[in-house]
Amino acid sequence: MKSKIVSVLIAGAVSLAAAGCGGGKSGADGAGAKPKPAGTVLPQRLDEPPAMPDEKIQPSPAADASFSENLEYELRRKTRDMARATGSITAECPEDLASKSGTQTTCKTTFEGLQVEWDVRIGDKSAWSSSMVTYTATPRQGILTRDGVARLLYGNYRGSIDYALCNNIPKAVLAPLGSPSEYRCDVVRKGEKPSGFAQPVRATDSGPRYY
Repeated sequence: MKSKIVSVLIAGAVSLAAAGCGGGKSGADGAGAKPKPAGTVLPQRLDEPPAMPDEKIQPSPAADASFSENLEYELRRKTRDMARATGSITAECPEDLASKSGTQTTCKTTFEGLQVEWDVRIGDKSAWSSSMVTYTATPRQGILTRDGVARLLYGNYRGSIDYALCNNIPKAVLAPLGSPSEYRCDVVRKGEKPSGFAQPVRATDSGPRYY
């Protein structure tokens, strides 16, 4: 009986604490008080994108798929979760990969031409089925997408923003995992103007973050 994947436990989780981006106001009655200089208004406007399709990654593994093919499918799914966008996704793992606990290997996924390597470690058999195993998979880089960032911002500020301004995020780009990227965004709330002060966007293994 072929062993199949049962769950994914992504290692190296990052802190997702949201930090506010507040700016103090000068006292109106302060003698000689100078107004705080305005920040830069970013050039790229992000409007609300359509919701992610609620569908499985295709093609799905066949009933007699090898362990390697099942793992590739799971990594394609996790790559889409990281990007939070639709696009062409492929995956490649060693064909002779064993499902033995403790096995370590490197797999690769590609999203819209961007390649990410994953450090994979095979875990124990599932407690409820001897034909299934667990594993951990940690990407060495992250992926940021323009649509993924827009989905994050409109999801976080549901119903309270008009749009977001960013500094020209590409359709998809590689980014350091869990660290501030070179891309920043300024959320413009309804009835307000751009603040001119932006926060960095970060890539994580479960999607973009904004803090």
